[in-house]
Amino acid sequence: MTSPASAPRSRRPKATPSASIEDVAKLARVSSGTVSRALRGLPNVSEKTRARVIAAAESLQYVASPSASSLASGRMSTVGVVTPFVSRWFFAEVLSGIEQVLHEASFDLVLYVDTDGDLFEKLPMRRRVDAVLLLTLPSDVPDVEGVASLGVPVGSLGVDIAGFSSVTINDVAGAEMAVNHLIGLGHRSIAMVSLDKELSLHFPTPFDRTSGYQRALTAAGIEIRPELEVNGHSSVEGGQQAAAELLSRPDRPTAIFAQSDEMAMGVLHTIRRAGLRCPEDISVIGFDNHELSHVFDLTTVAQPALRQGELLARKVLDQVLNGSAPSTTELPTQLIIRGTTAPPPQRH
Repeated sequence: MTSPASAPRSRRPKATPSASIEDVAKLARVSSGTVSRALRGLPNVSEKTRARVIAAAESLQYVASPSASSLASGRMSTVGVVTPFVSRWFFAEVLSGIEQVLHEASFDLVLYVDTDGDLFEKLPMRRRVDAVLLLTLPSDVPDVEGVASLGVPVGSLGVDIAGFSSVTINDVAGAEMAVNHLIGLGHRSIAMVSLDKELSLHFPTPFDRTSGYQRALTAAGIEIRPELEVNGHSSVEGGQQAAAELLSRPDRPTAIFAQSDEMAMGVLHTIRRAGLRCPEDISVIGFDNHELSHVFDLTTVAQPALRQGELLARKVLDQVLNGSAPSTTELPTQLIIRGTTAPPPQRH
């Protein structure tokens, strides 16, 4: 009778306790980079190759670590995002779109908040990143030149910068669309509440939307009156204050174009507190299609904020993973007519 100690043992594949990604690549007959992409579920790996990599990893009991993956692929699987704000609706929506795409690709997001244009001096991307996304930063701030020198793909939101991927909308045309809607209803005294032009970073958006406002008035033969252009400081409270200033005029306007829906909401609040009706006494149109704009029944120019973030993230990931060239996409805006615009009141 054979004792248990001398009983033959079943032959099982010998595990490699410290198997590396190179070991998996050798067994699967692919490159280390292909192993990394296959095990993370990234594109550009055939199902046949992916299955072979997974089988090799399982047979070697390979467990990937972040450091091993980054060494094998030459990447940190991290994207740096530079934004001037995180609490404002537009930027929060864009960031949400970016995060969704990066999460699906198993990339991390590192956020840098920059409101004064010296980010590269303060935080020169000391944590290595595979790409950088700039959210509506002007092309002439020091950040842009510094980030470009990092030698990684860069994406720019709202501004088309040479050598960078970009996603934009036509703010001039969008503002023209808003003002032309009011002109088409018969308005001739049209005020504008603008985004803050006094920030240390001169974002192009308020200037472009002001240009669209003025172009629409000029094309219709309506005089541009500087006193009807008021700074709304890019906030609900700023919209309230701007509306109070406009409504205090003896010749108050019959319509107001607000360069953002948040400011338009402040305008509506002030109009109603003044005992006026919208749109019977004064019409209001915004810009953005904020998630609460339908609650306010606000006529607005819609821009796809979430989509902009998603598309920009996909562009730079395509550069990182596939070596594609930078590309630019302009997304359309759309007029959404709701209940805050109507023909001007008849004045006797």
